[in-house]
Amino acid sequence: MILRRAGAPLLAILGLAACSTADRQVSRPEPPQTSVVQPVRTPVEPRPAAPAPAPAPIPSRPEIFSFDGALTQGGWIRGRVPPGTVSATLDDTELALDDEGYFFAAFDRDAGRQAMLAATLGDGRVIRSPVAVSPRDWNIERVDAALRPGGSSESFRRRRAPELERIYLSRQRETGAEGWRQDFVWPVRGRISGRFGSQRIYRGEPGSYHTGLDIATGESGTPFVAPADGVVVLAVDNFSLEGQLLIIDHGLGLNSAFLHCSRILVSEGERVRQGQHIGDIGASGRATGPHLHWGLTWRDARLDPLLFLDGAG
Repeated sequence: MILRRAGAPLLAILGLAACSTADRQVSRPEPPQTSVVQPVRTPVEPRPAAPAPAPAPIPSRPEIFSFDGALTQGGWIRGRVPPGTVSATLDDTELALDDEGYFFAAFDRDAGRQAMLAATLGDGRVIRSPVAVSPRDWNIERVDAALRPGGSSESFRRRRAPELERIYLSRQRETGAEGWRQDFVWPVRGRISGRFGSQRIYRGEPGSYHTGLDIATGESGTPFVAPADGVVVLAVDNFSLEGQLLIIDHGLGLNSAFLHCSRILVSEGERVRQGQHIGDIGASGRATGPHLHWGLTWRDARLDPLLFLDGAG
């Protein structure tokens, strides 16, 4: 809004006109004054800050078994039990568990078509998970001859009994080894001269099946290595059938046996690493030529070493 000043009275104007020119002063009009009306600002209430998004809930593990492996006769399974498990079994065999609930188990050469995992939780509930075990076609040779009993003499039985006892006790040792977690490597490369599970049947009577993998290199003294980490639980020079025998525990009931060695380079109680030179191939014990017999067992189950090797068939 612009305000204008009111004009001066008439008498004042005439008086100014009677003055001499020298004395006359010219009054200059004052510039108009302006007044600016400031807008009224209404204070704005601050908006409340948007609440921070709630963190996404951390999913808990479902109450199931998780596992994978070679789910076939002579194969293996590795996995984890449901949370809250206090004990677990595969069929009638109790599973050993690590601190995070992981386990290792396996299937015998003659295992049935289905096994059952079972976990008992702390609240008493039991969670079961069936496992399909695929059958295999074994190399069976039928021989038109009678089965000859071997090692039936009294002297042989007296010698053999303490050997079997030492083998059995060595396989019961709990060493804390963790080779069961690893992918196994070949102990030695060579010609496979005997496969796991092969068997002869003599006029309808089955003989014992082959319990390991035979690897022939053609000569004694060829080095072989540990297929996985472990602890030596048996190292002997002169067992009647095995000759120089070496057994390594890989943990949770899994162990390797190496038969017919010409030299053993490690001793009982020693920890070995995967790929470490542990002995040399030979023909000691009951062997027809230099080769390495590699056997794998879990508890009382006999396993196929080829199923532990990546890309092997």
